[in-house]
Amino acid sequence: MTRQLILDVDTGTDDAIAIMMAGLSKDLDLLGCTTVWGNHAVPVCTANTLAVLDLIGRQDVPVHQGLGKPFAPIPFLFADHVDSEREIVHPASFPIQPSTREIARQPAVEWLVETLRSATEQITLVPVAPLTNIAAAVTIDPKIVEAVDEVVIMGGSHALGNVTPSAEANIWHDPVAADVVFRAGFERLVLVPLDATHRANVTAAQNEALRGLGTPAGTAAAALIGQRIEGYTQTQPQQMPDVAPVHDALCVAYLLDPSVIPLRAYHVQIETTGFASFGRTIVDTAARSGQTPNALVALDADADLFYKLLNTTLAGPAHIQDPQSPA
Repeated sequence: MTRQLILDVDTGTDDAIAIMMAGLSKDLDLLGCTTVWGNHAVPVCTANTLAVLDLIGRQDVPVHQGLGKPFAPIPFLFADHVDSEREIVHPASFPIQPSTREIARQPAVEWLVETLRSATEQITLVPVAPLTNIAAAVTIDPKIVEAVDEVVIMGGSHALGNVTPSAEANIWHDPVAADVVFRAGFERLVLVPLDATHRANVTAAQNEALRGLGTPAGTAAAALIGQRIEGYTQTQPQQMPDVAPVHDALCVAYLLDPSVIPLRAYHVQIETTGFASFGRTIVDTAARSGQTPNALVALDADADLFYKLLNTTLAGPAHIQDPQSPA
């Protein structure tokens, strides 16, 4: 039986690759994508999501546009900050042919609530963006958590940040929403933070191998990862040269093979009021708080297995034209 999932995305480069992996895998049933503000304004994220799905021949997957601002007001957002994706890759350089398809008429939060209320089997939620849509949905109807077997979140950090010294961008964009989600009572909540994603970097040589697959997904992924490698080299140099993390794709890789990230149960608290620590995910690795663990957290990843899953999935059927060619 294939696993049903919903992707909640703010599609820039790594979200795009996560969508490709989920949409191409024979083991996953992608029910829909919901979009939210984050990497870019929500209409840009929505347009990018449609383009990626068209690229892999998944016009059957609906895209529901979601919320365009934080769940709770953040007074200083974004006076002196940009997030890591905006800094790394400009939206105008998205290397995939735009879609001419219309978005779904039902707004994302309404669709999430209705879909989960009516589900006859449990669904996996994979939010790889600010958690605004998910927090709004569970606030409208807290009982929908019972329809979710697992929430797999790309976000947060234990030892490093990327938008501030202590915070990762997805959580920092809307920490109140993240706090709502972590307190919502989901049966199983998996957190895939920067600590794990930075252990699964893709190298320039591996990226050229993706290009060599000759599939639309492989070609597009190589273009996107190439942008990431260039951007990280310029703005966030890694320990090795010519590499970049592909954060969101690691969450989908976990659904394909859970052994790609070791998980340990920890209590995670979201910092919603501090200034220097605003948006931080406080992972209680030493059990100092005395609180019951509320998440399974990945602090490492198997880079070789991640790349194998990425390569194998993107080698799937070539559905339409090369992403660089005219429509």
